[in-house]
Parts: sequence; structure tokens; C-alpha cells
Amino acid sequence: MTRLVMKFGGTSMADLERIRRAARIVSAEVKSGKQVAVVVSAMAGKTNELVAWTDGVGAAAAGLPLSDDEYDVVVASGEQVTAGLLALTLRNMGLNAESVMGWQIPIVTDEAHARARIESVGSERLDSILGAGGVAVVPGFQGVTAGGRITTLGRGGSDTSAVAVAAALECPCDIYTDVDGVYTTDPRIVPKARKLNRVSYEEMLEMASLGAKVLQTRSVELAMAKQVPVRVLSSFVEPDENGNLPAEAGTLICDEEEIVEKRIVSGVTMSRDEARITLLGLSDRTDAPADVFTRLAEAGVNVDMIVQSQARTEGAVNLTFTTGRRDAQRAADLMSATQSEIQFEEIRIDADVAKVSVIGVGMRSHAGVAQTMFKALADKGIKFQAISTSEIKISVLIEDAYAELAVRALHSAYGLEAV
Repeated sequence: MTRLVMKFGGTSMADLERIRRAARIVSAEVKSGKQVAVVVSAMAGKTNELVAWTDGVGAAAAGLPLSDDEYDVVVASGEQVTAGLLALTLRNMGLNAESVMGWQIPIVTDEAHARARIESVGSERLDSILGAGGVAVVPGFQGVTAGGRITTLGRGGSDTSAVAVAAALECPCDIYTDVDGVYTTDPRIVPKARKLNRVSYEEMLEMASLGAKVLQTRSVELAMAKQVPVRVLSSFVEPDENGNLPAEAGTLICDEEEIVEKRIVSGVTMSRDEARITLLGLSDRTDAPADVFTRLAEAGVNVDMIVQSQARTEGAVNLTFTTGRRDAQRAADLMSATQSEIQFEEIRIDADVAKVSVIGVGMRSHAGVAQTMFKALADKGIKFQAISTSEIKISVLIEDAYAELAVRALHSAYGLEAV
């Protein structure tokens, strides 16, 4: 019998009426003959509320270990509530549903509380429920260490939970959210943005890491590694009078080889979670950049774009790099505290920047993609401050005020409204 993992996000679990709608969608898949496991997020806004409660309590007293493990106990409870509510609703509809906590499956993770990574997912408990004709309802976002302590996977971790469960059950994964698929760009910025029927794992990974908020980056990495087909669908649909769901809906995330017509560019993304840090008058010794980035890496600061240019001072360079806004001040403080050791004259931080990117697997085999991008920006008078590239993407750093203008210009330049 065909198996399927379904995942419902926070907006799909926001209240009892939306939980009932999710239950009707689950029921339609069960009645079509599938064995179904469902992964759920907490109600919209609930995790933020729980995090605020832990912040309100405050840190552990001096001499005691950090309280990250107890933080996980609190914030993991949101998904436990929705798992129980969905199971209750499904039973009310006549389906034999059973909620199964992450520690009961078990979903085993490392011990990095609040940002744990999944190491293994047991399938025996889920096999038993599905084999008996039941629906297994699993709280996303949570796992358990080998020592039995509850962990959480970081924000958006329910996507990763769903893909991991699908990999363990060797079946596809349908992600139900508040959008009906993956678009060429954010429709709120470009009303003519088009929904894509298929997107490769690599394209989706780039999109997710560069500002598209449809899927968590780690969930796409896992789907690609385990070759789990993932569909992004809207939870705001209803089965028809015969109990059937729309056919061929949403966007399929799959292997590149399954996409017959490879687009040169599939999408344009924008990220405002960027900050630019510049070290002016950095010593021109050969190991200076390595010294800077080693210190940042050891402090857990992720760096993206890097530009080095000649400084006005002889024997010195200017080193510019970008990082997430939340990490910017920490990075700047680290650099300032070690200024005499690193040997630079001044540090500057600019948070009024945005990263705009074009992504597409067809870029591997087509020339002129960069030329189109830079001409479109130049025609709008938009200057770029840094560039980074891969085989399937080009990103530029620009002033934040021009971000949406750049997205619209690039979407038009690549003809994405006609996809």
C-alpha cells in the first residue's frame, strides 16, 4: 500500500477550525487508499509565546549549566498540543489516529539543544500504527538525545522532521502551508509571479538559503540527500464532494533529472537579513584574512559574501564580508576586541543592505545570465556592493531601499512572468 507523510505548518494549525480542515485533507488521503503519517507544527505564534516565557524566567544562576535543555522542554510543547488535537479531531471523524511523540518513535538527535540535528528515526512504532490502518500524528520540531533528553531542531524544524520521517518510511512528503506552491518570486512584490510545477532540490536549496521562506534549508538538504520527493501545497483547500483533493496541485521538489525543460532562471529571491562589515586598513599580510575568518568561525558566525580591495594606506587592504543581522554585532564586537592582534585601523557596520539573487539549474549551460542581471540593475540605477556566485545562482548585495525594485526588474528581465 502507498505511504505518504503529510506536514501541516503553524498557519494550518492556527485554531480548531483550521485543524478540522487539515483533518479533512488527511481523511481524503486515507480514503484514497494511502497509509498516512502526519507531522504538525505548533499553532501560529505559540512557539514565540513559549520562547518569551523562557526569556522571562531568565538564565541559570552562576555555577549552574546553561538551561538550553529545559528551554527545549518548554518550546517543544506547542507541537505536542497540536498533535493531540489533530489526533482527537481525526478520531471524531472516524479515523483511528494516534499521536506519537518524538521520544516515542524515537527521533534521535545530537545534544545541541535548540538547534539539534537528527541522527536517526525509528520506523518500528510508525510501521505498527500504519500497518494496522491507523494514522500516526507526529509533533514536528522535536527529538530526543541518546540520553533521553528532549531537543528541538531550530525554527522551521518541523519541515525537517517531516522529511526525516518520510525518509524512514521510504515515501514522499507533502508539505501543507499557507501558499499553494513555490513561486518565481514573492507574489506580494511581483503580482505576476508564477507558480512553478517542479523545482530541483538544488534550486530549492539555494532559494531557501537566499530568502525564500517556503521551506527550511535543512529540510531541503535532507530531502536531497535521501531523495525524498517533496510537494509544497496549500492547506486552504477542501476535498470535493467525492472526497478527492485537486490533482497535480502545488510544486514538486525533485531530482534535476525529473525536470524535462530546464529553465535558465527559475526564481528571484530577496533577503533583508543581511549586514555588511568592513575592516578598513587591515594588515596586508597573507594570513590576515585566515585569521579573521578563523576567529569568526570559532565564534559560530556564518559569513557569506567576501570582497577584498586595496586600502589607501600602503601595505594595507580593506576586507568586507556579510553576515546575518543577528550575528553582525557579535562579529563586530569580536573584531573590535581583537583589533590589535588582527591589525586593522577601523571597523564599519552597515545593516541597510539586502541580498538579491537569481537561481536556476539552466545557468550551468547558458551564457549571458550575469550580463542580463547587471544590465537590468544598471537600467534602474541600482549599484551593487558585493557579488557571490555558484553554478546555479548569482547574488548581489545592494542598498536595502532598492531591494524590491531590483526583484521586479530581474523578474521582468528573465521573462519569469511567462514561465
